[in-house]
Amino acid sequence: MKRRALVLNVVLVLLCSSVLCAQDWARAKVEKSPRHREWVTVKHGSRSVQTFVVYPEVSNKRPVVLIIHEIFGMTDWVQDLADQVAEAGYIAVAPDLLSGMAPSGGGSSEFAQGEAIKAVSMLDPDQITADLNAVADYALKIPSANGKLYVAGFCWGGGQSFRFATNRRDLSGVFVFYGPPPPADAMARINAPVYGFYGGNDERIDATIPATRENMKAAGKVYEPVIYKGAGHGFMRAGEAPDATPANRKARDAAWARWKKILAHGS
Repeated sequence: MKRRALVLNVVLVLLCSSVLCAQDWARAKVEKSPRHREWVTVKHGSRSVQTFVVYPEVSNKRPVVLIIHEIFGMTDWVQDLADQVAEAGYIAVAPDLLSGMAPSGGGSSEFAQGEAIKAVSMLDPDQITADLNAVADYALKIPSANGKLYVAGFCWGGGQSFRFATNRRDLSGVFVFYGPPPPADAMARINAPVYGFYGGNDERIDATIPATRENMKAAGKVYEPVIYKGAGHGFMRAGEAPDATPANRKARDAAWARWKKILAHGS
């Protein structure tokens, strides 16, 4: 058992290293962006949630898109994605859900490689919901926001976006990128359409889709999943990287086009 745990830890560290250390391209894109971006501290109770906000360059009030990061925590790619959402015309808000959770009291950036994965995995669900609600409430009060709120999550965050939909009734839409569903009995509380984005080579997650479709239908809820052939888990990030496989790049481009189309229709 100890040997298996050691092997798992080594795999997680290597995975984290390959994902995080190879994101210089994402950081470069963010630094070149002409859009206004800032870090804000959203406080609620004893929590202070560091949140990355990017504003679109538009002449009218726009919807808010709340972005929930992967299991790796707040990364350069998450900030790059937020900038792309703003480029598409939406106010992007991306909280670091590891805020205050590092041994030194900081967030994602203060965790050693591999440790962020463990920390995210151990986050208290009620704390996650409270953090997301606080950030959503903050964002809706931004003067340039038009009152519409969407949520999008990726990997671990994809499951959290689906779960958040069971706890937040004023969502206009939910975007689940390769994340697991909440329990069937919680789906009755969902009040917004849920759009799923899944990689064809991600059976761990894809195996949940048939039951999710049945359970959402039984609850009278909208659930529209799309599977992108040949793509792996995390294709939105992997498909944007310089070394992206053709399948991941194609899936990323198709999913991004679909996402923007749905947002534009609801705006």
